[in-house]
Amino acid sequence: MKWVTWQNIGVDRMACGWLIRKKIDPKAEFLFIPAGQSDLPKGATPFDIPGVKLSHHHGHCSFHTLLDEFQLDDPILRRIARIVDEADTVQEASLEPAAAGLDVLCRGIRRTSADDHQALERGSMLYEALYAELASEGAQEV
Repeated sequence: MKWVTWQNIGVDRMACGWLIRKKIDPKAEFLFIPAGQSDLPKGATPFDIPGVKLSHHHGHCSFHTLLDEFQLDDPILRRIARIVDEADTVQEASLEPAAAGLDVLCRGIRRTSADDHQALERGSMLYEALYAELASEGAQEV
């Protein structure tokens, strides 16, 4: 299946790409279009683009929306959603210490990658490591 999002991926789009391949569509093919482009490729499922179904809703990031839409109830993924929410959206309070560091690392990955495909691959390693660490801590739903 083809998935489409805007170019210059960051913390939320990297997280979404990782989640899509890990839990939703292991053979996902990603397309990246210029930010603001409203003409979406036919047959591709859009995510993290304003106004589409799989985007920010009710103050939560697109990663959170994917969890809800695909009924993924893994408590570790829910914890990652809270971290990504805090890193990607305006929050009233900081509750997840990893959020600021995750955002900085994702921006660095984007800057040091040749393109969005490479950034997604590198970012996926980061999210895989985050998942493993939270699993080893016995992450709990708050």
